[in-house]
Amino acid sequence: MAREGWDIPRSDTRHNFLRIVEGQGTWLDKNCESSGVVNLSGARAHWWIIKPETDKDSGHVAPGGHIAALYQNELYELQTGRAGIAKLQAFGAIFGADRVVIYVEPDTKLGPVAANTARTQLLVEGEPLDWAGWAAEFREKMPDELVRLQEEIGAQAGEKDHTKAILERLKQIKDLLRFSRFRPAKEGTGVATIDPESLTSGGEPSVRGGHHQGTRELREPGKKGGRAGDLYALFAESGALNANAVDTFGEPKTQWLSVEDGTRIPPDLEDRAAKFLLQQNLLLINADFRAFTDMVERWALAYANAPGARATVKEVVHEWFEQTLIETVMSAQALKRTGKWSLQELGALWTEEALTAAVLPRWHIDQSIKRNLGHRLGSLKAA
Repeated sequence: MAREGWDIPRSDTRHNFLRIVEGQGTWLDKNCESSGVVNLSGARAHWWIIKPETDKDSGHVAPGGHIAALYQNELYELQTGRAGIAKLQAFGAIFGADRVVIYVEPDTKLGPVAANTARTQLLVEGEPLDWAGWAAEFREKMPDELVRLQEEIGAQAGEKDHTKAILERLKQIKDLLRFSRFRPAKEGTGVATIDPESLTSGGEPSVRGGHHQGTRELREPGKKGGRAGDLYALFAESGALNANAVDTFGEPKTQWLSVEDGTRIPPDLEDRAAKFLLQQNLLLINADFRAFTDMVERWALAYANAPGARATVKEVVHEWFEQTLIETVMSAQALKRTGKWSLQELGALWTEEALTAAVLPRWHIDQSIKRNLGHRLGSLKAA
């Protein structure tokens, strides 16, 4: 028990009293609408979905929207706020993350588990926890209750799917979105030469330790990426070995988020344009970002005399900004195929800050929006 309001006279039992300290686990069990355990490779993931009416500002416990490691009934590497939401999204809780809590408990049978000297981080056999691997496995085994939560909140988004129109336009410039990559040619014939010695590590290195800088995960030494995965994509475009170009065209999935429809939870993406979840190939776009809302207001005002124009304006504005973000991610990923960019360097191209910078130049987007609205709503003079 702990005394609360100790500086107030004992006679004021309302403000000076002994509070029972129960711990995070007891609070979660009392305030969840569903919970369970998912068995992962080398760990168990305990999850809870908090009731929507639960007080989030009591100050006595960490509310929904956080993630941590659990060992010997203690929590380590606790992530709350923006970092917590980012990590929960990596585990598949894209929507309603403020109601989700996940604790990952390493399996001591697979190796000794111990805290570091500062007791801030858990280590398994002296290595940081494999958060990235567990996140991918949890997404594959996501409980039905969490799936339903994603579907219920995601259905509230009134955003139209712009994918078809965007891909039709991007196909016209597909050769510009594919930086050449090569594989060794058969029988010594090919259209280019490559240097096998310049092969860089392939695959995706594990995210170690769960540290974040903003929402970008820092990769620490540990498990190596190896040469698995897209091997030939990583040959440099110079050398003596004959090779042929390899052709691919893959776009990220997109999802618009907004506080208004409950799909975005502050402080996630606050004053940022978008974030890219590499492992899920998912681009989350913040509809509340000022560059988008300002553009909507600009053209809604221009077509103020056209009945129902605002909905069309918003749709067109979002479509063109979405295309810009998709192009940015696709072009950044294409750089991997040259073999001259490390995975760490590539990751810097799709951080929240980089994606925000990508949509700040607006003259060309504004002109595209103007032409599109002219076709759909008529000329500005007529309006």
